[in-house]
Amino acid sequence: MRLRIILLVIAISSLILVSFLVPLALLLRTSAADQAKSSATIQTQWMVPLVATLDEPSLRLAVARVNAQNKSQPVTVFMPDGQTLGPPAQRSPAVQLAAHGRSFAANVRGGVEMLVAVQGLPQGTAVIRTFVPDSRLTRGVVHAWVVLGGIGLGLLGLSVIVSALMARSLVRPLRALAHASEALAAGDLSARAPIEGAPEIRQVSTGLNRLAVRIGELLAHERETVADLSHRLRTPLTALRIDAESLRDDEEMARVINDVDGLTRTMNEIIREARRPTDGGGTACDAGDVVRGRGAFWRALAEDQERQMTVEVAPAGLPVRASAKDVAACVDILLENVFAHTPEGAALAIRVSSRAGGGAWLVVTDEGPGFSDPDPTLRGISSGGSTGLGLDIARRIAENSGGTLMLGYSPQGGGAVTVGLGPAASPARQERHILPRPRLLTRRRRAEDARLAAELAEWAAIAGPDLSTR
Repeated sequence: MRLRIILLVIAISSLILVSFLVPLALLLRTSAADQAKSSATIQTQWMVPLVATLDEPSLRLAVARVNAQNKSQPVTVFMPDGQTLGPPAQRSPAVQLAAHGRSFAANVRGGVEMLVAVQGLPQGTAVIRTFVPDSRLTRGVVHAWVVLGGIGLGLLGLSVIVSALMARSLVRPLRALAHASEALAAGDLSARAPIEGAPEIRQVSTGLNRLAVRIGELLAHERETVADLSHRLRTPLTALRIDAESLRDDEEMARVINDVDGLTRTMNEIIREARRPTDGGGTACDAGDVVRGRGAFWRALAEDQERQMTVEVAPAGLPVRASAKDVAACVDILLENVFAHTPEGAALAIRVSSRAGGGAWLVVTDEGPGFSDPDPTLRGISSGGSTGLGLDIARRIAENSGGTLMLGYSPQGGGAVTVGLGPAASPARQERHILPRPRLLTRRRRAEDARLAAELAEWAAIAGPDLSTR
């Protein structure tokens, strides 16, 4: 934008200077030519009385003196008897025409002839010729043009400086506004745009700051509302614990109390998470360790339901850009879906391996009936009687880490979910609400398509040759 403003000012200033300086330069040239012609006319007319009154020797002497004083404009007198006084000159058709009693100026090669007819002589009409060369007609014009050019360049340079300062005063607050909006889009709700610049820019900055404050208030209200609703569940949990303590069977009482305590801890965790402000990410963990722990937790239930459960974890460390809680939640969601939507006895497998660009692949397959929904990742939509939020939560965990989530079918016809988790060293991909330049739009789409194709190929290699996509 700054360069465009400067170029616009240069274009406008150039048009103004050209429309002003070109006519002025032409006027100076015409003025110099008119001045030279006027001087020659005066000199020629001054010679008229001398030609009419002096004899030939005196007139010859007078012409010689005039030419000695003004060598740039030689004077030649053509007498009626054919004699020529002064520097030799050709008796051109213009001179012959002036001999008939006419006085005028004629353009000839190399300059202008000023011809004055002197009538009343005994022999006839004499002609006084003063020659004005082109150098005399354009004397001082080049110097004046150089001065005008320097003035024009100086004014143009001044306009560039002024436009640069003006563009800076406009672009600087716009850049600050763009940085603030990018920070807000990245999750930094404390970012604010400075109130400076033109009135319109100040108005936009004020609106953006008010929007940021309002977003923070809405998020705070939402967190407090979720925390309050979660806190209200403590009352029925307390009543449930009291009822559990009244059971006569000690083993059953201990089991129920343990379940109630686990539910209480979950509710406390929900309250803490609801009150925790949104951060910009940056937490990392080892996905392999988390999967091993969650696999051991779910293995007991798999054994109770007579399911064959296989857990394959790469021996090397698998650092990912996601917290251990998020990875554990993702694993729990996928395994919970398997246990909830497949019949007892259906086998399942968990496989964790490294991604080519860093991070980890998490693949969960089963031998169940597969997916019945057209798109199970749609939030709030489920045909299995659940809330329809699990796969959407897993997808958001994967995308927040810089990865993705893909669905397919296992070799046995069951479901297969592949979660790509981004590497811990690279920043997560974030949606930036900035329109790309039109000439880069196609290039970005091609790059995104190439990246997606490479990721699909890698996913197919990791999941196995018999795994087909939906």
